[in-house]
Formats: sequence, C-alpha cells, structure tokens
Amino acid sequence: MASQLIETPEVSSAGGRPYSPALKVGPWVIVSGQVPIDRNGETVGLGDPAGQWRQCLDNIQNLLEAAGASMADVVLLDLFVTDMRHYLNHGEIRTEYFHRPYPASTVVAVGSLAHEDWVIEISAQAYVESP
Repeated sequence: MASQLIETPEVSSAGGRPYSPALKVGPWVIVSGQVPIDRNGETVGLGDPAGQWRQCLDNIQNLLEAAGASMADVVLLDLFVTDMRHYLNHGEIRTEYFHRPYPASTVVAVGSLAHEDWVIEISAQAYVESP
C-alpha cells in the first residue's frame, strides 16, 4: 500500500531533519513526534510546559487537517516527557483537544529530547473511515 506524504506550512520540520511530518497509509494517518516549534521553527513555550503541550497538539491538529482528518479521528497518542510532572500537571490540556472516548495513550519519561528547551514530544495515529 502506497503512503502519501502529509505536509502543511503550519508545521515546521524539527531542525530540518529528513523525515515525514505525517503519512497517510490507507485509512491511517501516522503523525511523527511533534515538538513545541511553530511554523518558523522557533521553540514555543520556553519554560512553559503547558504552552509546549498546546504547540505539540496544535501541530498534530494541523497535520491531521492537511490529511483530511481531525482530532476526533486520533486513536493513539504517544507522549514523551523529560519530567513526569509535565504529564501529571498538564494532562487536562488533552481535554481541550479530545473528547470521550479519548485516544489510547502511552507516556514515557525520557532523559532528554532532541533540543534542550523541549520538555514534551507527542506522536499520534488516526484512523479515517472512508466517506
């Protein structure tokens, strides 16, 4: 099954690294780990974990919309945090983006992310039923 590259000017590649921001494969949209950078590649929410959460989720939302999907189609989130408190203290932010039934999710505390100012990275998988 062929994959379709999903890109949008609203989401910048993290450091210009060679990867696909998202791929659509059949009914699936696979979103690479999104970090708290804006469309210009600038870190958002420096020292503000809640702001970084929102930027990561905004990036996911923009990529899903570019693929013809929505946050309601997300079935799995994988969250990587540099401090578990960033997850425990800000988990309610997900209710701004998702509603019941919430996506299945995994959270992992990591020693660091690709940039020292980033405290969260989120990847997503969405299932989009054909009309």
